[in-house]
Amino acid sequence: MGKQDVKGKKVIITGANSGIGFEAAKALTAQGADVVLAVRNEEKGKEAVQNIKKEHEGAKVSVMALDLADLASVKTFADAYKERFDQLDILINNAGVMVPPYQKTKDGFELQFGGNHLGHFALTGHLLPLLKATPSARVVTLSSIAHRKAAIDFSNLDGSKGYKAMKFYRQSKLANLLFAKEFDNRLKQAGINAMSLACHPGISATNLFKVGGERMQPIVKSLLYRFFQTPEMGALPTIYAATKETLKGGEYIGPDGRGNHKGYPAIEVPAKGVYDEKTMRKLWDVSEELTGVVFDFS
Repeated sequence: MGKQDVKGKKVIITGANSGIGFEAAKALTAQGADVVLAVRNEEKGKEAVQNIKKEHEGAKVSVMALDLADLASVKTFADAYKERFDQLDILINNAGVMVPPYQKTKDGFELQFGGNHLGHFALTGHLLPLLKATPSARVVTLSSIAHRKAAIDFSNLDGSKGYKAMKFYRQSKLANLLFAKEFDNRLKQAGINAMSLACHPGISATNLFKVGGERMQPIVKSLLYRFFQTPEMGALPTIYAATKETLKGGEYIGPDGRGNHKGYPAIEVPAKGVYDEKTMRKLWDVSEELTGVVFDFS
């Protein structure tokens, strides 16, 4: 069993102007998919489109504005997409911020939980009608090995009772993983012909690793590539989750090397006790409450 044919399939990738999202976009357009890069910075998005078209003449790729740290922007994007297309085969919830100083989204959420989790939660909810209307649709949400030491602190989601950047990053990536699994459970319960999966890139040398907001020094970059995956390799779990025919939904895909830091994609078992049903349900309810987006599984 190989990869599904993605020719002519409609794909959205968030944060696809650089790093893993960009590599996934390149790979899927090369296979004939029609890809929308959903990005905050439209100029960078247009540049990415040009770069993809240079490599693959006739590539079907376009850019649309999406700011996951602004729920109004998320709704505007989803409405605009639904006007333009009547199907959505693959949604890749890829965009993310990592360990920023304490700041809030437009709606007052802590930036990492708000952008990495709640923004994608709301986006998926708004696009659910299209996913339901598209046979065998897939939603792929990016988590991280950082989820392993994480817990969801429901009493301090906004960071007002203290903020540690890495702790909140871990929390957001755990939320991504729990959302992906709970969403798949609910799709199956409702008998909807769609699946939700999670994946992670191992440790990839991407723009997330910008030091102090500046691009890395060449020496740091060469060290990163020695110890970590290239963005091309880091994108493989995403592509695998989006296209592998044998997947049933609910799986977690990551690199197969030591500690899942590097390697080729394989089904991975998350840390023990991660899929706690009570936590998953609570996170879902809190996410619907905070975003005002209620998923319609009927």
